[in-house]
Amino acid sequence: MDYLLLILGFVFALASGSSTTLPISSFDEGFSHLFGDNNMQVLKDGKSVHLSLDQRTGSGFLSHDLYLHGFFSASIKLPAYYTAGVVVAFYMSNGDMYEKNHDEIDFEFLGNIKGKEWKIQTNVYGNGSTNVGREERYSLWFDPSNDFHQYSILWTQDHIIFYVDNVAIREIKRTESMGGDFPSKPMTLYATIWDASEWATNGGKYKVNYKYAPYVAEFSNFVLHGCTVDPIDLMSLQCDPETSIDSIIPMERIKMESFRKNHMKYSYCHDKKRYTTPPSECVVDSKEAKWLKNFNPITLGDSGHLHHHGKRHHQS
Repeated sequence: MDYLLLILGFVFALASGSSTTLPISSFDEGFSHLFGDNNMQVLKDGKSVHLSLDQRTGSGFLSHDLYLHGFFSASIKLPAYYTAGVVVAFYMSNGDMYEKNHDEIDFEFLGNIKGKEWKIQTNVYGNGSTNVGREERYSLWFDPSNDFHQYSILWTQDHIIFYVDNVAIREIKRTESMGGDFPSKPMTLYATIWDASEWATNGGKYKVNYKYAPYVAEFSNFVLHGCTVDPIDLMSLQCDPETSIDSIIPMERIKMESFRKNHMKYSYCHDKKRYTTPPSECVVDSKEAKWLKNFNPITLGDSGHLHHHGKRHHQS
């Protein structure tokens, strides 16, 4: 079966520290303009895109195809200097197809005031479970506005793995107790830049300052490698059987644990204000709990972020 074959060869590519064995898509092959008028620019090479945010609008693009599982990746360079209130997102969603029971897998990059580092947030929703945010928030071991870095999402029937420069930073395993909360319906890949002044920087304390606009996020090296789905016949899957992955190999797991220990600033599993009992899929690690209690969750629990989540690519 094609899907099972898809879950086999990519392990080697990541273990060897490179996803370059997968083909790079040009913008026109894989994507379309979503919103933002001229604030989205495709460069002459046809493989690089600039998304900008100014006082008029943000901007974004989306994949031509719907996917059910696969590996999705882009090199991204974030805006520099004062970026408070700015959010750059690279994510999968089916919110336009399933308004009340949508799925999402998110990378969100949260800007900051001058001299403070960008934060990165990952999140997963399944079946409209937006009342249960599964956010984690991290610092990075580099300045993401200095150069391009690769951000990747692996989504299979049983796992979701987030990668930064081929280092796994988070793994979500499908558990029976999650039920439909594990993303399981076809999704589109999106990239956007938008004004999230209400919540993004210190819970909304610092807003976007448009005297520093335009804020420009640069994207290149797109990988769209998965099972495409016919939007009319959602049961019709087309897969490329050449690459794969299933779970994290031991060498990757050591790197992931080191990243999480040194860079994770927040995890929903340890947020006792939001969840007196951690959600059922959480495996609470006492060491992790100890170091995370020193970090302020920065008002994630007010759900202000969730309220605006679905609207980010409809700004005009």
